[in-house]
Amino acid sequence: QVQLVESGGGLVQAGGSLRLSCAASARAFSGYAVAWFRQGPGKEREFVAAMRWSGGSAYYADSVKGRFTISRVIAENTMYLQMNSLKPEDTAVYYCAVGRPIISAIREQQMYYHWGQGTQVTVSS
Repeated sequence: QVQLVESGGGLVQAGGSLRLSCAASARAFSGYAVAWFRQGPGKEREFVAAMRWSGGSAYYADSVKGRFTISRVIAENTMYLQMNSLKPEDTAVYYCAVGRPIISAIREQQMYYHWGQGTQVTVSS
């Protein structure tokens, strides 16, 4: 099975930046998608960003558009989430995920079957 190991979380002041990394234990097929979800305190897990491993369009939750960027380095089997202009409401445990959703379902967490362990991001005001 593919294992995903996350890193890069931490405590940051509002307006600051963090970059989350997610390293996969094996190479992915070109049809796979990679995604980030998050779960804040007392909230349900929600979609943040996703893209095809092979490239193309990226998809973002409205709340993070213009601030977060999803990317990947194929040779390293690693995906990233660059988070800029962080807000206190971004505080959550962030999870990376891999699956093979069709584009119309790329935002749906049920379509992903490999998950990272989560990394805590805390944004202070």
